[in-house]
Amino acid sequence: MAEGVLGLGAGASGLNQDVIDKLKASERKARVEPIEKNIENITKEKEVMVTVNAKVTEVLDSLKPFDLFISGGNTAFDQKAATASGDSVVFDAANVAALNKGVTTVDITKLSQKDVYQSDTVTSANKDSLGDIGTLSVTVNGTTHDFNTADYTTYDELKTVINATAGINASFDKVGTDSYRLILKSEEAGSDNALTISGAASQTLGFTTDGTAVNTTNHILTAQNMNATIDGVDYDVSSNSIEVDGLKITASKLGESSISVSDDKSQITTQMQAFVDKYNELVTLVDEEVYNNDSSIQDKSSLRNVLDQLKDKLFGQYGAGDDKSIFNFGLELDKSGKIALDTTKFNSSVESNLDDLKDLLVGTAEKEGLGTQLKSVIDEMKFSDGILSTYDDSITKREETLKKDKEAAEETLNDKYKELSAQFASYGSIISGFESSFSGLKMMIQQSTSS
Repeated sequence: MAEGVLGLGAGASGLNQDVIDKLKASERKARVEPIEKNIENITKEKEVMVTVNAKVTEVLDSLKPFDLFISGGNTAFDQKAATASGDSVVFDAANVAALNKGVTTVDITKLSQKDVYQSDTVTSANKDSLGDIGTLSVTVNGTTHDFNTADYTTYDELKTVINATAGINASFDKVGTDSYRLILKSEEAGSDNALTISGAASQTLGFTTDGTAVNTTNHILTAQNMNATIDGVDYDVSSNSIEVDGLKITASKLGESSISVSDDKSQITTQMQAFVDKYNELVTLVDEEVYNNDSSIQDKSSLRNVLDQLKDKLFGQYGAGDDKSIFNFGLELDKSGKIALDTTKFNSSVESNLDDLKDLLVGTAEKEGLGTQLKSVIDEMKFSDGILSTYDDSITKREETLKKDKEAAEETLNDKYKELSAQFASYGSIISGFESSFSGLKMMIQQSTSS
C-alpha cells in the first residue's frame, strides 16, 4: 500500500510512490506469495488427512465385532437370539449375548402386590375437621408408628405426616361427588411389607372393627409375594421382577410363558461386508491421493504405508496352526488392491465351519485373529508415535514454520521499502534544489540574450 506522496520535483516525476508500490508488489510476488501458496497447500493437506483419519476410524469401528478384546466381551460370534411365547411375563436382558442357550419356562401362579387400606368415606363438610379420635398406629417392617389425631386439624394434615413415614404411602383422595377417603398403602409390594393398623382412631376411620381386628371391607388389597415356577424351581419373592442367569423376568398376569435363547449367526456376514466396504473406501481415498500429481499430500509414502500395514495383516495366516487365510473363506483380492466378499462361500463357512471362521477372524489370547490384530494395528497408527499421529504432527510443524517464514518475509519487505521511500524523498528534495537553481540560471541566460 502507498505510504504517502513523496512530493518530488517536476524533473524527478519518475521517483514517486507508485513506482515503489510496483517494485514492492513485484518483489512480494517472488518472496511472499510462494510461502502463501505452501500454506494454502498445507490447509488442503490437513483437510485430506482429516478425511483419511475419519476413514481409518470407520474401518476400526467395522472391525469391533471381530475384536477378541471388544468392550463387553461379545464378538460377532457370541451373539444370541431370543424368542418368547406367552404373555404372562416380559423377558429382558442387559446383555442378550451373555444368556445361556436353551428354553426357560415360567409359570406365574400368584402376583406380588402391596397392602392397601381405605378409610370410611368422609364428606366435604367433615374433611377439614378431623377431631381428636385417638391414636392411629401403623406397623410396617417391624416398626410401629403412632399418630395422635389431636395433633392435626384436618385429614390432609394427617395424610402428610403419615406419607413422610418410611414404608407407608398415604393419600386423601376424592372418590365420589361428596366423598373422600384416607388411603394407606405399603410402599413396597410383598408380604414382608404388610401393614398392621390399630388404635382407637383406626376403628373410627374404618380400618379396623374394634381397634385391632381388620375391617375386611376396607382392606382393598392384601400384601403378598409373587409365586412362580421357573424351570421347575419354585420362587416366592416380594417383587414381580426376578433375575435368573442374567435374564430379567417381569410378571404381568397369571399363566405360563417361555423364552428360547439360541446362537445368532445372522449378522456375521453383514458385519464382514461392512468391514470390506469401509476398507475399500479407504483404499480408494488413499489411491486418489497417492497417484494424483495434483494431490496436496506431501509425504505420499507415509500415506501408502497406512494401507501396506493393513494389507500385511490381510495376507497373513491365522489360527492355532497358522493354516487359515481369509482367501479360504470367501474373501478375494482384486488387482486394484480392494477386497471382495463372496457371500455364498462366506455364508457356507458361517453355517458349517463357524469355529474355524472364528479362529481366523477373532482368535484367542494366545493366537489373535485377523480382526483382533487389525484393530491393534489401527490403534497403533493413532497413538502418539503412530504413523497417522506423526503425520498430523509434521503437518502442524510445517505450517507453523511457514507462517513464521511469511511473517519474516513480510517484515523484511516492509522495512526495505520503508527505507526506499525515505531515500526517494531525499532524492526528490535534492532534485528540486537543482531544478530551482537551474531555473534562476535559465532566466539570467534568457535576459542576457534578449538585450
